[in-house]
Amino acid sequence: MSDVAAAGGGRRTRGGGGAARRAERSAVSVETAKYIERNIPNLDILHPEAVEIIEANAEQVLEEIGVNFVENPAALERWREAGADVDGERVRLPKGLARELIKTAPSEFTQYARNPERNVVIGGRNLVLAPVYGPPFVRDMDGGRRYATIEDFQKFVKLGYMSKWLHHSGGTVCEPTDVPVNKRHLDMLLAHMTLSDKPFMGSVTEPSRAQDSVDMASILFGADFVQNNTVMTSLININSPMTFDGIMMGALEVFAANNQASIISPFIVGGAMAPVSVTGTLTQTLAEVLAGVAYSQLIRKGAPVIAGTFVTSIDMNSGAPTFGTPEASQITYGMGQIVRRLGLPYRSAGSFTGSKLPDAQAAYETANSLNMGLLSGVNFMLHSCGWLEGGLVSSFEKFVMDADQLGTLHKMAEGVKFDENAQAMDAIREVGPGGHYLGCAHTQANFKTSFWRSDLLDYKPFEQWDEEGARDTMTLANLRVKKLLEQYQKPALDAGIEEALNAYVAEKKASMPDAFM
Repeated sequence: MSDVAAAGGGRRTRGGGGAARRAERSAVSVETAKYIERNIPNLDILHPEAVEIIEANAEQVLEEIGVNFVENPAALERWREAGADVDGERVRLPKGLARELIKTAPSEFTQYARNPERNVVIGGRNLVLAPVYGPPFVRDMDGGRRYATIEDFQKFVKLGYMSKWLHHSGGTVCEPTDVPVNKRHLDMLLAHMTLSDKPFMGSVTEPSRAQDSVDMASILFGADFVQNNTVMTSLININSPMTFDGIMMGALEVFAANNQASIISPFIVGGAMAPVSVTGTLTQTLAEVLAGVAYSQLIRKGAPVIAGTFVTSIDMNSGAPTFGTPEASQITYGMGQIVRRLGLPYRSAGSFTGSKLPDAQAAYETANSLNMGLLSGVNFMLHSCGWLEGGLVSSFEKFVMDADQLGTLHKMAEGVKFDENAQAMDAIREVGPGGHYLGCAHTQANFKTSFWRSDLLDYKPFEQWDEEGARDTMTLANLRVKKLLEQYQKPALDAGIEEALNAYVAEKKASMPDAFM
C-alpha cells in the first residue's frame, strides 16, 4: 500500500472532525430501502433426479475433461499442491476435491458501506440490487447513442445514489472511453467513493488495478478495517467454456487475499459457449463455478465469494444474444436451486433486454428477467437497472424506469400478510353489502402503505394526460433523470479522506503514460 493510502487510513480512524459533522447535518437525506429479505418461497424448477444427474456430470467434467488456467503458473502450482492433476495449463480435479475446498466459503457475508445504514448482507434469503455493469455506450433522448464518458459515469453514480430501491452503487456502470484504459478505474472508484455512500465494486481489469481498489478502499475505510471486513465486491467472469484467464484470476487473487468478495460468474451464451440444452448448460456452469470458488479458497480460506451465472441464449438465425427467454429462466432457476445446495450466495438475473430502445420489447424482456431473479433465489443482482441493447448500452431513461420497477420486487418479496389487520374483518363488517370501502376506518388507517406506488408511471385520466402533452414512458423517464440530477447533493465525506483519495488518484495517474489499448 502506498504512503498516501496509509496516511488516508490513519485519517479515517481519527473519526472526521467538526467540518464533516456539520456537512453531514446539512446534507439532504436520500431514502434507500433496506436490501430485500424474502418472505416468499424460491421456485425449485428441477426434478430431484435432474439435480443429482447435473451434479454428478459436473464432477465428471472436472475429473475427466478439466479446466484451463491460462497464463498463471502460480495457479497451476496451487492446484498441484491441492491434489489436482495438472497437465500443461489443463487442471483436472479428482472427484470431491472442489466440493471439499468450497466448504470454507461463507454462506453469507456483510458488505460494508461508508454509510453504515447502507450496509448489505449478501446470502441467505436476501436480495441486493446493483445497477448495469460494463457497457461502452450510453443512450438518452437528448444525445442519442454515443460512447460513454466519465461525466456519464458520474451521472449514473448520482442516479444510483438517488434511487430508493437500489441498494448498491455497482461498478463499471458504463465504460468511460474518454479516460485512458490504464487510468479510468481510478476515476470510476473515486466517483463511487465520493458521489455515493452505498456499497460499490472494485476493478478487475488487471491485478494491479484490483490492488488500487484495495488501496483506495483502505483510505476510505482504514487499512485494518478492510483486512477484517468486506467493503467491495468484484465481478470475475470465466471465459466459458471452462477457461480461467490470468488477468481475471489475478484480480481474484488480490481480492481474496485481502478479504474482499469475488463473484465467480461463467459468461454463457447458450449454443455458442455452452450446449444448447438447459441440462447441458447447467452441467458446464456448475463445473466452472465449482472450480472458480474452490480456487478462491486456495488463495484464502474463508474468503467471501458469490457463485454466479450470466446466461442467455442465441438467435440461431442472426447469432445475436437473446434475453428474457424461457430457456434463460430455466437455467437461472436451476442454478439457483443447485447453488442453494452448495450453501453459497448466488448472483444472476438483471434488467436484461436485446432491445435498442426502452420500448415494449425492453419492458417485456426486463420484467421476465427481474421476476425470474426474485423467484430463483438470487442474492446479488447485477444489471438490475439501465441495461439496453444486449449489454452494449447503459440507458439513462431505462435506468430510472428499471429502478422504479425494482420497488415491485420489494413488495412481492414481502409476501401476503395474514395478521388481524390484513384480514380486514372489521372493514367487511363496517361496509356490508352494497357499500364501498373508500371512507371506512380500515382504509383510512392503511391507504398510505397498502399499495406500492410508482414514482414514474402515469395513471392520470386521459384528458389530463393529453393536456400535459400525451407523454410516453420514455419521455417521463427523461424528465425524471433531469429532476433527480437537479436534486442530487453529494453525501458528506471527511475532508481529509477525500483529499487523500484525490491525492492517490493524482499520484497513480502521474506515475504512468496514457494507454488507450
